[in-house]
Amino acid sequence: MADLEMTVANGIATLTMNRPEARNALSMEMRSQMDALFHQVEFDTAVRCVVLEGAGDHFMAGGDVKNMHEYLNSHDEAETQSYFLHRIHDLHTIMFSMRRMPKPIVAKVRGAAAGAGVSLAAACDLVIAEEDAFFTLAYCNIGTTPDGSSSFHLPRAIGIKKTLEMTLLGDRYTAQQMADMGLVNFVVPGAELDEACSKLTTRLANGPTHVYGMGKKLMYRSLENEFESQLQLEAECFADCAKRADYREGVAAFVEKRKANFTGK
Repeated sequence: MADLEMTVANGIATLTMNRPEARNALSMEMRSQMDALFHQVEFDTAVRCVVLEGAGDHFMAGGDVKNMHEYLNSHDEAETQSYFLHRIHDLHTIMFSMRRMPKPIVAKVRGAAAGAGVSLAAACDLVIAEEDAFFTLAYCNIGTTPDGSSSFHLPRAIGIKKTLEMTLLGDRYTAQQMADMGLVNFVVPGAELDEACSKLTTRLANGPTHVYGMGKKLMYRSLENEFESQLQLEAECFADCAKRADYREGVAAFVEKRKANFTGK
């Protein structure tokens, strides 16, 4: 059985981290499969929304610490530094794919989101979590610093002070606390998580997919762009959308006072 499994139905690609016995800790196989599958769905026009979830009771409990321990006990300092530099850069290719993805990515979080699990959730566009889920950056608890782009995404989502609190203390936070801070979008009872996520992703999958991709590009670029550059990008994105079928359909539906039937084109 693969460490990461994917199903596609009704325009929604669901990527399931599948190591429930290890709280879906991030194995090397999972990294490789996630990189490949994100590349695959990026260019699959049949996919209009992506869900990232964990099998079993947890989202993802970070890196495979047992594997790290075994490596540390059998290699010297220079080998260890080189190995982890390479290993983390491999993870970064996944983050580049997620940022570049021209369709929405939703993190569906139950149970633990720890370490790299927080990083993956933060890299998604939207986060829906059960009310009993918890989040912990936790890297300091094993004597290292955050990776997986959390040092980029978290300060922008929850602010530098709260990010430093999570980084320096390694405490747990409830789903509602993370919603109040700005990382989680929706908190629902555990029994309603599947249905709530399905409603959200179905809505996205039936929306104007190209517009969503342009909207992601606009908002993420705004984090780095100067004012003039951002306004130029606004103009370019709007003009690009204006030539598309979904814009014609959306305008016609508005004038005709009916619901738009978007095709994602």
